[in-house]
This record gives sequence, C-alpha cells and structure tokens, in this order.
Amino acid sequence: MHIHFIQHVAFESPGYILEWAQGKGFSTSFTRLYESVEFPPVENTDWLVVMGGPMSVHDETEYKWLASEKAYIRSAIDAGKKVLGICLGSQLIADVLGARIYKNDQKEIGWWLLETIDVQHPLTKDFPEDFPVFHWHGDTFELPAGATHLFKSKACKNQGYLAGTNVLGLQFHMEVDERLVAQMMQHGKSELVEAPFIQDEATIFLNTLSIALFTRVLLGQLLDRFEAL
Repeated sequence: MHIHFIQHVAFESPGYILEWAQGKGFSTSFTRLYESVEFPPVENTDWLVVMGGPMSVHDETEYKWLASEKAYIRSAIDAGKKVLGICLGSQLIADVLGARIYKNDQKEIGWWLLETIDVQHPLTKDFPEDFPVFHWHGDTFELPAGATHLFKSKACKNQGYLAGTNVLGLQFHMEVDERLVAQMMQHGKSELVEAPFIQDEATIFLNTLSIALFTRVLLGQLLDRFEAL
C-alpha cells in the first residue's frame, strides 16, 4: 500500500497519521505545496491524505496551486482511492464534492468536546459519545450530498463526514502531539484572542500534555476501520 500526503504548510505535518502508515508497513510520499506543485500519477497511490493549512479553499488568487490540487483530489476520488482530509483537507474534499464552504459563526481553537453522531457506525462503533480533540479552524463545510454525518461540536455542527466508503473528512486534528501544537501556536499567535471557543496558549499546552495521546489512540482505531471499509 502507498499513501501520498499533500501538505500545505511546514507546520501542519501528518503527525500520527504518518506513524500509523509506517507502522502498517505502507510506503509514503509527499507533495509539499510550499516547495513545489508536483503530484504523482493517481494510479501509483492507494491513499491520498490532504492535510490542513491556514488558507481558505476560496483563496485561488493568492494560492494558484489550489485549482490543481482540487483537480488532483477529484481524480483520486474518481479513481476509487481512499481519500482522507484533515481540517483544510476536509474542506477541499467537500468543495470538490460540490458542498458549500463558508465562515463558521465562531472560530474554534483549542481542545473542545467533539460529539459522536452514531456510536454504532462501523467507523465510530464504541467511540465515546463525546471526547476532547484539538481544533483550529474558522471555516466549515456543508455535508457533501449523500455523505454520512459522523461528528459535531457545540461551536460547529459539521465536524466529520464519510462519503461512500472511500472518502473521509475530519474538521479537527487528532494527529497532533506537543510539537505540532506548539508549531501551530507559534504560527497562529495572532488568532489566540479572547472569544467563546478560543483557548489561550497556556490552556492549549496543558490540555495537549494530558489529552493528545488519548486522541491519537482513537485516530488509530478510526484509520484501521477506514482502511477496512
């Protein structure tokens, strides 16, 4: 099995998703859009994983590679590949599938409770009804047509979806560890303002120390089940 990662910025790397892939013995490759815009032939990959980033799916004037990226995501979906999107990645996939991407009522930054819609679904069976995960987003998406709604939060109604059996979008970050969260805070300090769903830097760091390992274990279960679908 081969997994290709699309990474938009250096400080939002795959984290535990890469560890999971390596533990499975999968080969991996990267398109790092902040370095070059080169995608491998879709037929040479089994999974496509699209990571997060601070830009919007609508910023094609500023980030001209967005159009090419969306076309590549579309080609992977059409070829029946497993496609996973994290945060911006989930929004890009939803956009490609025809769903609306828009500003959420509130920015959601920090460790906030995520609610599992159906604890009997094959992907989320026996998941906690709610559990804390790391968020850093201002935009959100409508669910793609026919997609299964997987997760929601108090601040954002659409947090995760499954389209068919091969396309999974997660608005939140279960892949993070202390290093990744520190990098995201370093590059996004200006967003850490007082607001209903934005935690301060100290709170985020302390929560990361106590929660991140738990969410990574759940992510491993989710990825195993997504692989098996």
